[in-house]
Amino acid sequence: MTASRSAPRHRSREAALQALYAADIAGEPDLARAQASLDALAEHFELPAGAKAFAKELVLGVASHRDEIDRQISAVAHRWRLDRMAAVDRNVLRLATYEIVFAGTPREVVIDEAVELARRFSDEASPRFVNGVLDALARAAAGEERAR
Repeated sequence: MTASRSAPRHRSREAALQALYAADIAGEPDLARAQASLDALAEHFELPAGAKAFAKELVLGVASHRDEIDRQISAVAHRWRLDRMAAVDRNVLRLATYEIVFAGTPREVVIDEAVELARRFSDEASPRFVNGVLDALARAAAGEERAR
């Protein structure tokens, strides 16, 4: 594992993904379910205080903006309905979309991190799928920014 992969923000994203996944498979993830999933995960996932705070920001941000995030993913994931995506991939995409659209994290960082999460937690086709969807989303978001 490289030093960049052990960085607190990467660990925060891993924890956030696991919490979002748990909330998603438990049913419609709302703020309360997302918070409960994160709390349960925090009991078993050792993170520094700053990394926990960032994971919480990510989880609650995705839960708060989930309808808009899902709309944006659906707009660029041609021929893929969200409910037909693998749950890990769907939540990697939600997490990354939140960071691109709402958190202002540089797109290159978000896409790289999302591809790594897909590589670690999903199947061998997932990194390419995640990269393609997020590349399209980033291009669409850049087009919207230029139009303003």
